[in-house]
Amino acid sequence: MAENRPMPAIPAPSHRLADAVRAAKIAAAQRSDVVIDIREADRARLEILSEELQPLLEDLPADDDFFDFALSGGPQPRLWIDATANVIMARDRRTYRFVRETRLGRLTLAEAQEPRVIADRITDYVAERIIEREKAFALNDGVGERIAERARQPRAAAADPIRVGPPARPRSTDFVIAFTWMIIGIVIGVAALYAFAAWQGLLPPR
Repeated sequence: MAENRPMPAIPAPSHRLADAVRAAKIAAAQRSDVVIDIREADRARLEILSEELQPLLEDLPADDDFFDFALSGGPQPRLWIDATANVIMARDRRTYRFVRETRLGRLTLAEAQEPRVIADRITDYVAERIIEREKAFALNDGVGERIAERARQPRAAAADPIRVGPPARPRSTDFVIAFTWMIIGIVIGVAALYAFAAWQGLLPPR
């Protein structure tokens, strides 16, 4: 008869995996809290810069929609100046970085820890953009072409003296008048010759 052997003991389920998953969740939550804190800190610093730009906003026309000056959220908050230029915070979270997105990549225009310095650089940028926009409009408004065309036209009206009086008579009228005076002159001349001949007795007796 076979000897009864004891059954091997089944180990109790390990809680190491559950503990690891729980620890990973806690770490992820902490990292998320840190990211949120960093994001809020960046947003607060950009709001300080936005307050520095209030005098510039007051000087711009109310109907000028070329510039944004809008604060966006997302993983990295940005203070947008226009469609391409914006301000972000550098990795040290204390330095303002004024950048412009171009087709060739991101171009850094200025960096500083003082918001007043970045506000001055933004003011210079806005002024240059306004001048560039006016030059672009000047190429298409046609004012220069119209002035040049007027300069090429002869100024006959300005050169001719102003005539005051009745309108000029047609040339046919002048011809009729001249012909009439010529006939009158011939008649007067013939009459004078006839009178002179009669006085001298040169006319034959009747």
